[in-house]
Amino acid sequence: MDSSSNAAALSKELSDRFGTTQGIYDLFIEQCVDICQTCNVSPVDLYYTWESLVLAPNAVGNRIITTETPSALKTVIQSRLKRAAEAREFKIEQNPRKARGAPPANMLGLGSRMNMKYSVGLVETAPSPQPQLANPRFIGKVGSSQVTFESNDIEGSSQDRRNYKYMYEKISERSGVLDERINAIADLVSQHYGLSDLADPSASSDEAVVVVGRITVDAEASSGSGKLNETSLCIESSRMMGSGVRVPLRFAPNFKVRGGPKGQANVSLFPGAIVALRGKNGGGGWFSVNEVLSLPCLFPSTPSTSNDQGLKQEPRETSFSMAIACGPFTQDSDLQYKPWSSLFKSLLSLRPGVVLLIGPFVDSNNEKIKTGDTDQAPSELFYDQFTEKLHEFLETSPNSLILIVPSVRDVISNHCVYPQSPLGFADLSVDPRIKLLPNPCRFSLNGVSFAVTSVDVLFHLRKEQLVMRAEEVESLEVDGQLPATDTMASLSRLILQQRCFYPLFPSPLELSHEVNLDISHFEHLALCHEDETYAPDVLIVPSRLKHFSKVVDHTVAVNPSFVYKSVSANLIFGGQGEGPISSRIKVDVERILE
Repeated sequence: MDSSSNAAALSKELSDRFGTTQGIYDLFIEQCVDICQTCNVSPVDLYYTWESLVLAPNAVGNRIITTETPSALKTVIQSRLKRAAEAREFKIEQNPRKARGAPPANMLGLGSRMNMKYSVGLVETAPSPQPQLANPRFIGKVGSSQVTFESNDIEGSSQDRRNYKYMYEKISERSGVLDERINAIADLVSQHYGLSDLADPSASSDEAVVVVGRITVDAEASSGSGKLNETSLCIESSRMMGSGVRVPLRFAPNFKVRGGPKGQANVSLFPGAIVALRGKNGGGGWFSVNEVLSLPCLFPSTPSTSNDQGLKQEPRETSFSMAIACGPFTQDSDLQYKPWSSLFKSLLSLRPGVVLLIGPFVDSNNEKIKTGDTDQAPSELFYDQFTEKLHEFLETSPNSLILIVPSVRDVISNHCVYPQSPLGFADLSVDPRIKLLPNPCRFSLNGVSFAVTSVDVLFHLRKEQLVMRAEEVESLEVDGQLPATDTMASLSRLILQQRCFYPLFPSPLELSHEVNLDISHFEHLALCHEDETYAPDVLIVPSRLKHFSKVVDHTVAVNPSFVYKSVSANLIFGGQGEGPISSRIKVDVERILE
């Protein structure tokens, strides 16, 4: 067989092997034929070599082909041939003393391979889980963002703590964390109200005392529904203050609430809420409540404290625009991502300084995903619908910043509990303008602090809360106070008061699959760190409840709704100045134009 017919046969077999691979082009087949002839390898071996790269455990990306693929294949094959030649030329002496341990990498011919990196499409094979290189076409126009991003949640030590093995939770750890939360709130209450001592709710007392504990449900008194009502209310103290005993609560008909926002003549209770109560246990087996002490409020941030590091901002232009979008990004019945495509066209037109995308991106509740009615793997869907589009957006708007927060419903995430670690896509994180954030997360942009979660905590609170009327005592004046009947503001205030992204415990049984709550890592659910007393300037809480944007106790609370409903939010910050930061923030929750 002459060389031309041999090349034709090779070309046909290679075309059959790679024919349906994404990104294939005519010159690629010719380059592969040249590799087969030069290195004396068959098309089957070459194809398997390509598969070994894209399916490697530490490869990140999809089964695609780019202009970098032929050179990567040739490098791998030549390295393999070189090692084979060296093995035939030299006789390796066996040392029995070294047989017990692992031989050096270079003795196995792996030394050079372990130090090499191959770029096969968006797939990068490297010894570390976080490759430092990506497809050159995506990093050729990297510009510096005009928005300064700061976050403690994506630093090395913090990220390592979030990548924990979540199936190794111990009951002792869970109870210890729950106790620590009660004790921490108890310290705040003691300092705020000047209390010298806190009492045990299970101990009988003749005089009124103050107790701090967690609201729980008496299952037997709840008529089997498990719902909180006035007869099923219990308080559980920590083991330090009351041996962890649960005591039923009885509220006086005219009980009072002290230190709450003016006009809020009610108390919202739910399982897991930490409360401070004044009353006494007369020995009847319950604690009689005469007064509820409101938890100390977080202080509004100032220009010098709004960033996560607590550093004063240098004088410069700090205004910016921000697009906020939350998944699902397509309808539950298809994977066409039409609402997301419409939003993406709007992003290309408006070019906001920051784009915040909140998962789920590939939703596990999607009918096509649940039934397996798709020819694409979840990672391929994410690449087609998001990775390529985001890089296209950055090429159009090189000074913008993209923030990505996952969801526990994301199929593409390998950490399906809450709190959740960031997505592990190295081809995105290699670009300094793309930030992969955990769920939940805190960060600041030009001195404006944000708190973001993808869990529908507002709906969960609304479903579980018990609202009781009370008489106001020493209420606090709050600028821009919303009416007492504003349910969305009241629910958002609960998150701020409890200083927790998800203050419920346990989560509602019928909704627990939406959270997969891991309470033993509660430190990642805290709205602020122990040494911080400032509320976030913007609280973003996507929910199936009606979308809104409201100022709640100096914090702008935003429910951007979901992209599949063709709704998203746009935020504009006017820059640093005098007065509360919330007065210079404008948020519009709008429909996405088709």
